[in-house]
Amino acid sequence: MNNLTGNWEPLGKKAKVFVTREHSFNTDTILLANFAAPRHKDNVADFGTGCGTIPLIWAARYEPKSITAVELQDRAYTQAKMSIDECGFDINLVQGDVNNYRELFPHQDLDLISCNPPYKADGTGIKNDNKNMTIARHEDNLSLEQLAAAAKFALKFGGRLCICQRPERLSDAMNIFREYQLESKKLRLVQTRKDKAPFIFLLECKRGAKPGLEIMPTLILEENGETTPEMLEIYGDYKTN
Repeated sequence: MNNLTGNWEPLGKKAKVFVTREHSFNTDTILLANFAAPRHKDNVADFGTGCGTIPLIWAARYEPKSITAVELQDRAYTQAKMSIDECGFDINLVQGDVNNYRELFPHQDLDLISCNPPYKADGTGIKNDNKNMTIARHEDNLSLEQLAAAAKFALKFGGRLCICQRPERLSDAMNIFREYQLESKKLRLVQTRKDKAPFIFLLECKRGAKPGLEIMPTLILEENGETTPEMLEIYGDYKTN
């Protein structure tokens, strides 16, 4: 399994990640890592970590108390392990199904969970012939309800769940998370340009919190054909060797 065809991508001065065609990262991943931004004292986890980009960024930039990364697929797990070993970070990488959360996590132990869940609800969209890509894009293995159940179990009171999703799933996400005592507290829409509709949203929920949603300024990625200063600050830092 270690003879994978891929390449190393920098994640700043302290980290790099091994990516392949099947398991890589994109702007959404970087934005979620930044939006979730753990504190130094936090116990954190990344559900469905893929090649391990978010835990690697967190370890390099924020140095939280503990990091757990969970991945189901063999190839993605192997890539993540290669990168963690190469960087030398203390990241607890677990190969397993988030739906087995009672076996994977102590009850109410985590301060933060991030997840870039499959964007397409089960039964919608055309599925890729590649099984690995189907798992990553469709809710065959992890629905919003399943994510909510796992987060409710694993998060401390006041602990945060941060996700990145498509705008058409926003009402579903907020309703489902509230059913599991995960109250939506911060929302940020992301647009490529000012004249384009948002293509993703970033949402922070807190376990056991009271209602009250902060809508943050929309993040614009490009302006006048150039990357915006805020996006350069978020993204450029990770791409510096």
